[in-house]
Amino acid sequence: MRLYRRPSLKTMLGVTKAKKQLKRNLGVYDNPLWKATHYVPNTERRLKRRVGYYSEPFKLGRFLQRIFK
Repeated sequence: MRLYRRPSLKTMLGVTKAKKQLKRNLGVYDNPLWKATHYVPNTERRLKRRVGYYSEPFKLGRFLQRIFK
């Protein structure tokens, strides 16, 4: 039973990781404009992590919720 999507071919080949590493090295993520536009999603993700949204019980709950809609 798979709860999440399969990784893409690019992810499996390491293309995505290489692109992110290159952007990190070039300082793209240190740009104030980038930080401003990503502030809300990053904060939401941080909050979800603290609450445990990505933990196994929560994942199972979301899975069961999808099945019994």
